[in-house]
Amino acid sequence: MSIPAFSKPTGQPADVCLIVEGCYPHISGGVSTWLDWLMRACPTSNFAVRSIVTPGEARSAKYAFPDNLVDFSEIVLAGPESRGRRGIGTPAMAAHELAALAVAFLESGRLGALARLEQAVNDPNAGISLRDLVSGPYAWRLCLAAYQALMPHAPFKDFFWAWHALMGGLFSTMKAELPPARTYHAISTGYAGLLAARAALHGAGQVALTEHGIYTNERRIEILMADWIVDTVDKGLAMADRRRDLRDLWITAFESYARACYEACDHVTTLFAGNQPMQRLQGARESQLSIIANGIDLDRFGAVPTCPPGNPPTVSLIGRVVPIKDIKTFVSAAGIIRDRVPNARVIVAGSMDEDPDYAAECLALVEELGLSQTVEFAGKVDTATLLATTDVVVLTSLSEAQPLTILEAGAAGRPCVTTDVGACRDIIEGEAGREGGFIAELLAADQIAEHVVRLLLDEQLRTKLGENLRSRVWRDYASETSAEKYRALYASPDGTLQRAV
Repeated sequence: MSIPAFSKPTGQPADVCLIVEGCYPHISGGVSTWLDWLMRACPTSNFAVRSIVTPGEARSAKYAFPDNLVDFSEIVLAGPESRGRRGIGTPAMAAHELAALAVAFLESGRLGALARLEQAVNDPNAGISLRDLVSGPYAWRLCLAAYQALMPHAPFKDFFWAWHALMGGLFSTMKAELPPARTYHAISTGYAGLLAARAALHGAGQVALTEHGIYTNERRIEILMADWIVDTVDKGLAMADRRRDLRDLWITAFESYARACYEACDHVTTLFAGNQPMQRLQGARESQLSIIANGIDLDRFGAVPTCPPGNPPTVSLIGRVVPIKDIKTFVSAAGIIRDRVPNARVIVAGSMDEDPDYAAECLALVEELGLSQTVEFAGKVDTATLLATTDVVVLTSLSEAQPLTILEAGAAGRPCVTTDVGACRDIIEGEAGREGGFIAELLAADQIAEHVVRLLLDEQLRTKLGENLRSRVWRDYASETSAEKYRALYASPDGTLQRAV
């Protein structure tokens, strides 16, 4: 397999520019796998990809580029340590004036406010470079002015680092170049959505957004749980205290980024109806909204054979070894499964290099529970091959949208036990009396284990639920059905290639 470098400029024009954040091509699974499928499912369209990454992030490509990916490059979010060329001379716009524009956008999320900020940042007569915006005297004055406007009650050093992290991302997207394309397609809000909104400001083509999970919800959870964000305001029981805390600043920023993206988009798609109430709440218009479910290769997974005679009872979790997948709960469930089904095999199949510390903790838990003869960490494997010797598929994630592994398992006739996240209940339960497995609460190792043991010990039930799930997946989640909808979305309104931003 040919693994690409992190730049592929071919000079060929793109029909579609995909804008992604923190995934393709250096994170395997999930959205990255979906992106790889999307490009291959639309072979008559040429694609460009702009992949937004954080500075200092160790990256290695996990996917070979399809032939119709004609332009790939990374956008590295800038920070206070960023290097680069400064503007010529002193920026013409006073720092406090630019700070006022940035604050107005952060507090409103309106596309017009973003337009005014973007125009100021990229005004050729203003002479403001990205380095000016994130480091040096001008950036210092910018930060001081924003501090006075947003959080004068907070310790300045804490505000400084939060401001630079947020503005490094914002200004990086304002300064990044976009290739010419008919359609600009962001795969989340956040910084990817900001870049798509900027394309809309320049009338550079139609703009689409596809959300698997709701980005602002995921960031909100991370921010509320983060121990690196200092609590700067003690509001006690004073509900009327409107002082902004650092967590409030982070959440407000990402909500504003989302509102601007929704306002800019011509199309807003998601995988299942459960995401749409939040999209509406954040400003998406009814006329924009549509659902395009995930699709899988039914023929490939439908060809997976039943488990061979003599195969030990086998339970597999297919997913990256990262906290959001809650592998520790699966390992804990494995201990209960082993006690009830002593010859059971429990497999974790997924990359272990994204969060090495968490992976080490999971391995240590296996040793602590005495499960080294039961639990196997197989790394990234071919899913169809693994399913051929798997009786039950488990998903213990804390957050998901519409997981491909559950659809793939269903297409192969394997019943599933999943947590109640994203579209999992819709996929598993379907119509009354046609369940394809069981749903468990989050963090409930005992429930996971109980459902798995029941399936392992009852072959008739296992076969029935597996066939129920197979029927539903084959009816509702065909790859070609999904691909047709994206090909229709990409059909250019006027058939002409628009200019670059």
